[in-house]
Amino acid sequence: MEVTLRDLWLTYLSRSTKFWELTQEHFLLLVVFPVALATIVAIPLGILASRFKCVQVPALALANLIQTIPGLALLAILIALGAGIGDKPAIIALFFYSLLPVLRNTYTGIKNVDDSILEAAKGMGMTGLQILFMVELPLAFSVIMAGIRTAAIICVGLATLAAFVGGGGLGDFIMTGLGMANNNLTLLGAIPAALMALLLDFVLGKVESWLTPKGLKI
Repeated sequence: MEVTLRDLWLTYLSRSTKFWELTQEHFLLLVVFPVALATIVAIPLGILASRFKCVQVPALALANLIQTIPGLALLAILIALGAGIGDKPAIIALFFYSLLPVLRNTYTGIKNVDDSILEAAKGMGMTGLQILFMVELPLAFSVIMAGIRTAAIICVGLATLAAFVGGGGLGDFIMTGLGMANNNLTLLGAIPAALMALLLDFVLGKVESWLTPKGLKI
């Protein structure tokens, strides 16, 4: 089926209400929520991993293991374990996929802080918590943000698989279009998802720039 801009526009007009509902669902429920939840869990876990070997090894190993499981396979496993059908298994899967980039970058960012800087901070009489929040995390911030940006981009793409388990999002258009051999309908889901990934990365890059302490900007 040949695709033209006119046909694509007409397809959008005929489904505009549904399109914006699915776009909002895709962005808020299947991207923002799991990435935010993963960030809340992964940053403290990354801090602990940088301090304790007994946390580092199992945390990074488990996060790496989950990343190797294909998206549909992980959804199938979660459903089999009782997560049910719908957005719940999709959110859990996307949360797991978001963990590794944030966890790994938090750990790496903190471990890469120069020892001489830490020694200077200790010499000034700073406590462990002060060093963490006033030295290590600010210096690791750009690396941590890179992990969050990576997690967000991963989620935008993987969230399209949520439709296969009734999770909604723009994947609904893609799945329906593939089933009907309707390229216009497929692109109505695929193009906005790709644009969402680009826009989200741009916005997060701006947020990173705004929040990076002035003395650390290059």
